[in-house]
Amino acid sequence: QVQLVGSGGGLVQPGGSLRLSCAASRTLPGIEAMGWFRQAAGERELVARIHVSGATFYADSVKGRFSVSRNAANTRLYLQMDNLKPDDTDIYYCRAWGRARSYWGEGIAVTVSS
Repeated sequence: QVQLVGSGGGLVQPGGSLRLSCAASRTLPGIEAMGWFRQAAGERELVARIHVSGATFYADSVKGRFSVSRNAANTRLYLQMDNLKPDDTDIYYCRAWGRARSYWGEGIAVTVSS
């Protein structure tokens, strides 16, 4: 059974940085993309995504502040979050998915507050 284990959340002041990590318990065949979501108002929204080709996507709200990356084996996913704002406070989830499968990590709490 595949597990995605996330880490790196916590409390940070506005303007600060955090780096989220997500580790897969094994290789993930058939995966097309990996990404980060956050639980906004009851619905998970895509924050950043990286395709196996390396192409990236960012939500408008995080462009220029967040950066998504992964390792070559697609077993590690990262989200560098800079210039954090109080509105970034949320539960973040990593996800890996392909046409016939989807794996979610457990939530990672991020709090941006002074």
